[in-house]
Amino acid sequence: MSISLAPDQERLIQIKLQSGKYRSVEEVLEMALRLLDEYDRADAEWVEEVRTKIDAAIEASTHTPQ
Repeated sequence: MSISLAPDQERLIQIKLQSGKYRSVEEVLEMALRLLDEYDRADAEWVEEVRTKIDAAIEASTHTPQ
């Protein structure tokens, strides 16, 4: 696979490499993709939690005593 990066993205990768925390461009990108995956999973879990709460609120509102 071949990808093209914007100049600011290339600079960010170079900064990360210069920090010494990462040994290669691949390692930086691997971490970025891992974090993106974690973000997407957390976002999906949050959406599901909100849907569950909305469903519970709708259910509770339709069963109020009169």
